[in-house]
Amino acid sequence: MRIGLVSGDGVPASGLLTIFRNVVGLGVELQLLDMPVPADLGYAWRPDKPAFYPYGPAEQESSALLEPARLAPPLPGDLDRAAAEWTSIRTSVAQGATLDTVERARLHEHIDRLTDHYRDHFSQWMRRNRVDWTIAVNMTLSDAVPVTRALHAVARDRHHENRAGGVLFWDHDLFGSCADYDEGVRRYPERPNEFTPLPAAGPGVRWAVVSEALAEEAASYPVPERPRVVPNILPRVPTGQLEPRLRQFLDGLGLDPRRPILLNPVRVFRVKGVELALEVLAAARSAAADRGLPAPYLLVFGSLAEDPAYCDEVLHTARRLDLLPDVRFLDGVPLCSVQDSTGAWRLDEIDLLRTAAASGGGVVFTPNTEDVETVGLGPALAAVAGLPCASTNYAAFAPTYGKDFYVVPVHSRPADMARSGVELVAAMRANRVGEPHMAAKLRRNRRIVDRRFPTGPWAKLLMELAEATG
Repeated sequence: MRIGLVSGDGVPASGLLTIFRNVVGLGVELQLLDMPVPADLGYAWRPDKPAFYPYGPAEQESSALLEPARLAPPLPGDLDRAAAEWTSIRTSVAQGATLDTVERARLHEHIDRLTDHYRDHFSQWMRRNRVDWTIAVNMTLSDAVPVTRALHAVARDRHHENRAGGVLFWDHDLFGSCADYDEGVRRYPERPNEFTPLPAAGPGVRWAVVSEALAEEAASYPVPERPRVVPNILPRVPTGQLEPRLRQFLDGLGLDPRRPILLNPVRVFRVKGVELALEVLAAARSAAADRGLPAPYLLVFGSLAEDPAYCDEVLHTARRLDLLPDVRFLDGVPLCSVQDSTGAWRLDEIDLLRTAAASGGGVVFTPNTEDVETVGLGPALAAVAGLPCASTNYAAFAPTYGKDFYVVPVHSRPADMARSGVELVAAMRANRVGEPHMAAKLRRNRRIVDRRFPTGPWAKLLMELAEATG
C-alpha cells in the first residue's frame, strides 16, 4: 500500500510530522507500506506562514521516508493577491455566524473556485504517485477550507470510479478545543458551520482523532458517527554511546558536552509558550549556579521564521534574561537526522532525546494557553527518553497523563518560577547520578505513557486500510 500525506500546518517544523514518522515506521515494520511517502506540506495555502508561503523552505527535506512536493502557487497571478484571498476566506469562515446572505453567497463562490483548482490537483497528484490512501493531517480545521473540500471530493470520485482507497482525515485539533487567536480574533469558529466540511464515515473516507476528548467533541458535530480514537505513537529512543554525528552536532552549535541540555520540543508559535521555557531556563541556570553545577542549555525545536512578531518577543525575552549564549533555535527538526548543504548536522527528535539524556538534561514543555493543546507530547517524549520534565498545567494534561505522572510544575509568577528552576536542576542531577527515588518516578512515567500511547490501534487501522485497497 502506498500512502500520501497532506498536512494543514504549512511549516516544515511541525511536530505532527514527527508523529507521522512513527506511524510510518510501524507500517514499515508490518510490511504494509511502500516508500517513500509523497507529501504536500501545505505551503501553498498558508500565507500566515510567510517565510514558507508558497513554496516552502529554500532547502526542503527529502529522505527515504518523505518526498515533499514543490508546488506552484494556488492561483495564477500576483502572490499577494492570492495570499489576501486565502486570508479573507479563513477569516470569513471563522466569522460565518455573523455573515449576511450576500456575504455567505460570496464566500461560497470563492471557496468553490479554489476547491475546483485543488480537486484537479489532488486527483492528478494521487494518480501520479499511485497513492492508495491520503492521510490528511489537521485538515478538518478551517485554515484551508477549499483544500479540505477538494480532498472530500476526490475521495467521492475514487468511490464512484470503483477505485480502492481514499482519504483518512487524522485530526490532532478540532474547533472548540483549539482556542487559538490571531490579533485578538479567534482563528477558528467554535463549532463547524456551513462552510466547514466534516469527514463522514463511508466509502473512501475515514476519520481518526488522537484523544477521547476530541472524539467526544466531534460527537456533537452533525456527522453520522464520531471519529475513531487512535492515540499517537511515540518514538523508540535507544540507549548507548553517542555516534559521531551527535558529537558533531554539539560541536557545530558550540555546545559544551559537560553541560546538561534541556529540550523544548515545540514550534516557535505564540501558544506554545517558548517565552516561559526561557524563564525556566533562567531559573534553572540560577539554581545550578547556587549549587556549583554547570548551567543547562535550551534547544528549541522550532523555527524563528514561523511567526515573526512572536519571535521578536521571544528574542527580547532571551536578551532581557541574558540567555542568548545558552539557547539555540533549531529551525525545525527533520524526520531523519541529516547533514544540510553546509555539512552541518540537523538531528531528528530521537537523536535530540538521546543527546539530552546523555547530557543529564531534561524537557521543558510550557504551553501558555490552557485550552489549545489536545494532548501535549512534551511530557511523553521526556518519559520515553528517561528524562525529567518541567511543564505548565493545561487542560489536556490530566486526562492524558493522569495524577501519578511526575513533572516539575511551572507557574509564571517569579517566586514560583524560581522554585521550578530549583526542582528541575535537582531532578536532573538526581537522574544523572541514578538516585533511586527519581529513577522510580521516571520508570512510573514510562509505564504511564506506554499504556496511554499504545501502538495497537494504529497497527489495526493500517491493516484495515491495506485490506481496503485489496
